[in-house]
Amino acid sequence: MRACRARTLVWGAALTAVMSWDGDARAACPSHERINTILRFLESREPLRGLRADLSMQDAECGRRRLVEKLESSENRIVGYKAGLTNAKVQAQFGVTQPVRGVLLEKMLLADGAVVPARFGARPAFEADLLVEVTGDPLPEVKTPAGVLRTLLRVMPFIELSDLGVAEGEKLSAPLITLLNAGARLGVVGKPIRVEPTQAFADALANLRVVVTDQDGKELARGSGTAILGHPLNAVIWLHEDLARGRVRLKKGDVLSLGSFTPPLQPKAGTTMTVRYEGLPGNPAVSVRFK
Repeated sequence: MRACRARTLVWGAALTAVMSWDGDARAACPSHERINTILRFLESREPLRGLRADLSMQDAECGRRRLVEKLESSENRIVGYKAGLTNAKVQAQFGVTQPVRGVLLEKMLLADGAVVPARFGARPAFEADLLVEVTGDPLPEVKTPAGVLRTLLRVMPFIELSDLGVAEGEKLSAPLITLLNAGARLGVVGKPIRVEPTQAFADALANLRVVVTDQDGKELARGSGTAILGHPLNAVIWLHEDLARGRVRLKKGDVLSLGSFTPPLQPKAGTTMTVRYEGLPGNPAVSVRFK
């Protein structure tokens, strides 16, 4: 225990020194050295302290790009992107009017029923989410829900296992969340459903009822399709546009995480969590077990 605490204190001191932006009053794109320090903390699941919350979104996106470059490899390729801060109330807390973007890597995505440590991150949480797989085609000029569906192949139940990474009490901002890759850590993917490019399917997404239950069937949270930007497909539109702004083009088979239908919940060892999507064909579900 003492050895572990000593390591935390040493790393914490190193982080504070590295992340101080050299005492400059203005934050800047984090250097590779700073990103390496962040990466060591993320890999060790130790909470980060001393990060600047006042960096610009441009510098945050620069830092995220450098972080993802260090995470990416031939065995852990980029497979998609996520939208965070997709709820209006959450955006208001951070003083923003649009989501933030993160990157999904291959090893982040786990199969339905996966067994995961309850402490899978420094500040772990799980949320009821939804994945969509894209055709790689551009959005239609008129962005109606049914039109957006023509750019999608499949919809998948998804439990996002997120990790903000920073210690409790540390100041957070939308740029800082962006720098930390929007909290992307892991996620559990359910059985895919083929998209029907119809108004009825778009309405089913809007009217979705998402229910989170534990191993005893106790309901822990409930949300609706409108919780994500008023309609889940609005997250698809935003991601397309934000990626285009960053000169990133979606490829066929890429997946998009649309955001959270429910508030973040804390994982507990020995529990199994199931998310059910009432209103989609077959009322699909996805589960994760925490050990």
